[in-house]
Amino acid sequence: MEQELTPSESLKLIETMIGQAKSSFSRISFYFLMWGVLLLAAMVTAYLMRDAGNAWAHGAAWGVAGVLGGIISPIFGFRQGKKEQVSNPMDRVVGWIWGAFVITMLLMMFSFTGSGRNPGAAITLLTAMPTFLTGQIMRFKPLIFGGMLFWVAGLVMFFSGNDTVIVSAYCISMVFGYLVPGILLKRQEDGLRTA
Repeated sequence: MEQELTPSESLKLIETMIGQAKSSFSRISFYFLMWGVLLLAAMVTAYLMRDAGNAWAHGAAWGVAGVLGGIISPIFGFRQGKKEQVSNPMDRVVGWIWGAFVITMLLMMFSFTGSGRNPGAAITLLTAMPTFLTGQIMRFKPLIFGGMLFWVAGLVMFFSGNDTVIVSAYCISMVFGYLVPGILLKRQEDGLRTA
C-alpha cells in the first residue's frame, strides 16, 4: 500500500527533482551553443549567398549546418550517456520534447520546400515551443525568454517582406534564444563541477 506524502515531504521531493534536473540539464549547454553557432552561421551565409543566383548555393549552408549538427549531436549524447549513467524523469521529458520537435521540424521542412515555400518563419515559431518548455521545466528564465523571443521572431519573419529584417530577427532570436542561455548554462555546469 502506498504511503501518502505530507505537504512538506511533497515539496521536498519536488525541490529534489528540480535540483537533479538543473544539475542534469546543465550538460545541454553544449547543444544550445553548437546549434546556435551552426544555425547563426547558416543564416548569415545564406543571406550573403542570396544574390548568387543559385538556389543550391543558398540552401547549401542550411544543409551543411543540419548535417554537421545531426552528426555531432548523437555522438556527444552517446558519450555523455556513457559518462553519466544516471538520469532522472525530467531528462526523459525534455528528450521527448526535443525529439518531437525534430520530427515535426523535419516534416515541416520537407512539406514547405516540397511545395516551393520557405520554412524559415514556421520553423522559428516551432523552435519557440521546446525552448520555452525546457526553460519552464528547468525554471531557467533565459530559456523561457529565448522561447518567447523565437515566437516574436517567427511572427516578424512571417509578416516582413524585407530580407534584412528577416535575417536580423532570426539572428537576434538565435543569439538570445540559444547562445546566451547556452553560455549561462555552461557557467552553471562548470560551477556544479567545482562544487
